[in-house]
Amino acid sequence: MAGIGRLSARSSVLLLCDMQEKFRPTIFHFTNVVSNAARLLQACRILAIPPILTEQYPKGLGPTVPELGAEGLKTHTKTRFSMLTDTVEEELKSLGNPKQAILCGIEAQACIACTAYDLLERGMEVHIVADAVSARSQTDRLFALSRLKQSGAFLTTTEGVLLQLVQDAKHPNFKEVQQY
Repeated sequence: MAGIGRLSARSSVLLLCDMQEKFRPTIFHFTNVVSNAARLLQACRILAIPPILTEQYPKGLGPTVPELGAEGLKTHTKTRFSMLTDTVEEELKSLGNPKQAILCGIEAQACIACTAYDLLERGMEVHIVADAVSARSQTDRLFALSRLKQSGAFLTTTEGVLLQLVQDAKHPNFKEVQQY
């Protein structure tokens, strides 16, 4: 059973889902989604929270957009909607099976939803960063977020995640995290 949803840097993983070139012109607020995900990625690097990056069928949808700042990350390619491919499962296991997932990317009603359901079924706490998740239509985005909340995922924002992870303005990395 999920707790109250308090994030901890020690038990979290950041999941970056399918922010690829071909989605750029069709995804609602794509630039904002990627910008917020990039903030999360930089903060997670500072706080030593491991990131996991996927690309959906890169041959057709292109690479991850450069402004995410994900260079150097291992890319897990997939065709299924859930991020939990065999290679991602192996990476989660090698990370000690984190208890909390911070999930962002696209599309809300497809890959984000399928990933969240798989994680929830595993007993993980899922934190969906609403301002770093989107879809082609605002309707799909909003209904997916509502449905995910009904299923037990926690909805949050980029700023909410960053502040929960540091917990205190006296945290040694507070100013560095807030600059992004």
